[in-house]
Amino acid sequence: MRSREDVVQTAMSIAAIQRDDGGIPWPEGHVDAWNHIECLMAMTVAGLPVDKGYAWLARHQREDGSWPMKIVDGTPVERGGESNHAAYIAVGVWHRYLVTGVIEDWAMVKRALDYVVGLQTERGEIVWERDAQGRAASYALLTGCSSIHQGLRCGVLLADHLGDPQPHWELAADRLAHALAAHPEAFADKSRYSMDWYYPVLGGAVRGAAAFELLHRDWATFVVPGLGIRCVSDEPWVTGAETCELALALDALGDRARGLTLFTDVQHLRHEDGSYWTGWQFANRRHFPHERSGYTAAAAILAADAFFGLSPGSGIFRDIAAPSVTSSDPDQCGCAPAPNPR
Repeated sequence: MRSREDVVQTAMSIAAIQRDDGGIPWPEGHVDAWNHIECLMAMTVAGLPVDKGYAWLARHQREDGSWPMKIVDGTPVERGGESNHAAYIAVGVWHRYLVTGVIEDWAMVKRALDYVVGLQTERGEIVWERDAQGRAASYALLTGCSSIHQGLRCGVLLADHLGDPQPHWELAADRLAHALAAHPEAFADKSRYSMDWYYPVLGGAVRGAAAFELLHRDWATFVVPGLGIRCVSDEPWVTGAETCELALALDALGDRARGLTLFTDVQHLRHEDGSYWTGWQFANRRHFPHERSGYTAAAAILAADAFFGLSPGSGIFRDIAAPSVTSSDPDQCGCAPAPNPR
């Protein structure tokens, strides 16, 4: 996928699964805010209408600023609210502004990010959810917090652009970046998942020499040359969304050659109609699971935009970084007080 025509075809495959109420579901049938927003970002790159999708978000946001974890046919089936789901609205809204000049409901973003920073611990990590009874989780997730970091940075940019500064978001982002870079013990151990490996780079908390060192550490564990990257370290299974996200992380570091190689490698998952298979089990040589997912297509579009500059939002992952991180240099890598939530 290199041309705008390819991107539009893939975006149309996402639009084809969008429900009448505006929600964009997983193959299993539920909608969550994070993947829904990523799909809207991809449709925005392609110039497709997204008003209905943002209206779905406004309709389902709760008074506390969160969204239910899973919604089926307009009804919440898992009622807890994930912090990374709430934070991603700022990424989607900032991205839409970059591409189209349209800014969605600012009050929706403010409610969401205030919900998020209300789950920050004294050490700086942000716990992953508040359950249906209003109780904060006892632990944080590294991947989720990395995505939250990007959301907070985008929220700060929106706030400044609108003349409504939110300094507590910036402070929360700085503290979270420090936790992500310096306190691995703050996060639950999910190290078998490739997302926990590269997401601190993708979300902008770790850049420069530290980022190259981080990616070098587990490159051989997760990268399968010619196919993409594993979803988990102990299974012969590469997945499209994770591969495209690692490609985006490499692009953000200025390591465009390796990023583009990964993006090109994973095109074996592209269906002739422009949609994308979720993954490939390379021991059995079968697509697994046997599905094509909107979120995989969305990740592919966002990666294509980053590499080929198809929209003014192509730098949405490249340009959001903690101010303390150093500049990137591909030559450095030799590899082929917020409230306590309780």
